[in-house]
Amino acid sequence: MPKARLTPASVTEAAAALVDEVGFDNLSMGLLAERLGIKTPSLYKHVSSQADLAHRIAILAMTEAGDVIRDAIQGRSGSDALAAGAQAMRTYVREHPGRYAAANAVRPTGPDDPFIPASERVLASWAAMLSGYGLDPGQEIHAMRTLRSVLHGFATLEAAGGFQIDTSVDESFTWLINFIDQGLRAGASTGAADTGSTPQPYASRKSTVPVPPGCPAGTGRPGSLFST
Repeated sequence: MPKARLTPASVTEAAAALVDEVGFDNLSMGLLAERLGIKTPSLYKHVSSQADLAHRIAILAMTEAGDVIRDAIQGRSGSDALAAGAQAMRTYVREHPGRYAAANAVRPTGPDDPFIPASERVLASWAAMLSGYGLDPGQEIHAMRTLRSVLHGFATLEAAGGFQIDTSVDESFTWLINFIDQGLRAGASTGAADTGSTPQPYASRKSTVPVPPGCPAGTGRPGSLFST
């Protein structure tokens, strides 16, 4: 990449590709400079520090992940949306393990941090995945945490080569999605019985997700992607 063409965005893209290859923990300004064919001090014309670079990678990852999940579930609902969105997240983590790790490692620096709206893209996509289940408002946060925990665990284990037994991982993932689907349906039914009313679709209600520590009260903005 010619030095004259370097910008904060292009440096971030190159760094994201690098961490997907070598791992987020192995990111260094020197290694990135070598990859770009420039001297390390030249990087500081575009990013202020390695922490700034990691933050930019995280924002990029959240934006990408939110968009791929959103696109995957477009026109789908219920179990179809769940399966498509979950597969999209699984694929993203498998193909971009370094930048996904960056997204889990950083935290917002303040209420105006662009990491916050980037994180909200993912949360909105997850909410859309769950919208067809008619969950009771009191169950929404539990469903989001469950979905996050299960998908994150499976995807990161797979990306790290953690499934060694000679049984189809794809079949295991299908089993996992069916398990979540049945649990969500059972949870929605239980919620309806407990409240004595029929739950409304997720998107039609005000979110009950709490404001996490570090964010101004009343903003409703997550402290990170995984503020659930």
